[in-house]
Amino acid sequence: MPRRHAVVVGAGIGGLTAAIALHRRGWHVTVCERAPQPPTTGAGIGLAPNALRALDALGIDAAHAAGTSVPETMGLRRFDGRCLTRTGTADMAARYGIPPIAVPRPAFTAALAAALPPEALRYGTPVTAVDDATGRPTIRTAAGPDLTADLVIAADGINSSLRRAHFPAHPGLRYTGECAWRTLVDAPDLRIEAMSETWGHGRRFGVTPLTDGRLYLYATARVPAGTRPADPDRRAELRDRFGSWHDPIPALLERIERLDPADILCNDLYDLAAPLPRLHHGRIVWLGDAAHAMTPNLGQGGCQAIEDAAVLAHLLPTGHTNTTDSPARTDPIPGALAAYTTARRNRTNAVRLRARRIGRLGALRNPLAMAARDLAIRATPTRLALRGMDDLFNGFRLPGDNSPPEHRTYRPGEALR
Repeated sequence: MPRRHAVVVGAGIGGLTAAIALHRRGWHVTVCERAPQPPTTGAGIGLAPNALRALDALGIDAAHAAGTSVPETMGLRRFDGRCLTRTGTADMAARYGIPPIAVPRPAFTAALAAALPPEALRYGTPVTAVDDATGRPTIRTAAGPDLTADLVIAADGINSSLRRAHFPAHPGLRYTGECAWRTLVDAPDLRIEAMSETWGHGRRFGVTPLTDGRLYLYATARVPAGTRPADPDRRAELRDRFGSWHDPIPALLERIERLDPADILCNDLYDLAAPLPRLHHGRIVWLGDAAHAMTPNLGQGGCQAIEDAAVLAHLLPTGHTNTTDSPARTDPIPGALAAYTTARRNRTNAVRLRARRIGRLGALRNPLAMAARDLAIRATPTRLALRGMDDLFNGFRLPGDNSPPEHRTYRPGEALR
């Protein structure tokens, strides 16, 4: 029986999750990735309850792929160490049915890739253009030859060339005014079991225990565009900006000093300046950062990409076609892509704007504004702070599932049968 063919542009978390979902629905899948090989270095990624529910709906066991270690608490502090808020992950599990976990991004990506047939993955294959004028897309790659497909999933990241090509009037990306550093360190002697973030004078420093025992460290600072040196000593930058902050940050900076500078990622932070008018064009569909790039302030970039993949797979037909069907029979793919836009555009845009607002709060530098912000955070009871996350952590749903969030559970693979 003939099978529908999907080409996924990009082997990041969103692209690989979508590829797995369609492969399990009977599609022939080809993943084209620009990088010559899978990543071996990188940072961490948090999988919040909404992302874990989406993975469960796809039959992907995140705990098996990434481990089950969970931080005891999540907290926010001032640069002098004063606690602003603290939440037990057990409280989150009680409210949302599952606690968040944080995993090394390369290991999680590798686990996703391993769920696909090896021949589905084509590394070192940049996609240069997609021509969908004739109704069945032609995918042109630098490696050649051209591919044809029934569907193209544009998961080519924040700088998506396919987004620029097919939405030329869109304003593109917006610089947030911040730079971010990220790395992984081993520090078992420090016995850090809490996920925490510290705010102070336009700067932030975060610590997240990962499922493999390492710590994911990240930091941000207000930096005017174009003012940083081309090849800075990133270890010295972090020491100068955060060396006087509360314990255990100085001890963690000592661990960073031992790293190869290449193991410290440094990127300016951008998000999408405005929502796309729609998340599809012909038979091309966008997901993840390519569709709705957002700042990392809520830890939802990868989580929303996973949600995208689950919803898209749910709406698309199975990969098997019937050769006895009449040629005049309505093609289900265009309607599925329109439904995907309807299901995902407003939610992802709301999360993008919320992440932007949180970033502005964390980047405050005016002492009076900072004092007012800190007072408001400390005065908010934990139960109310958790309730404020309900729309985010309970917000994932498959189209057609109208059950209340507290009853919305999925068994692995249930939605894809």
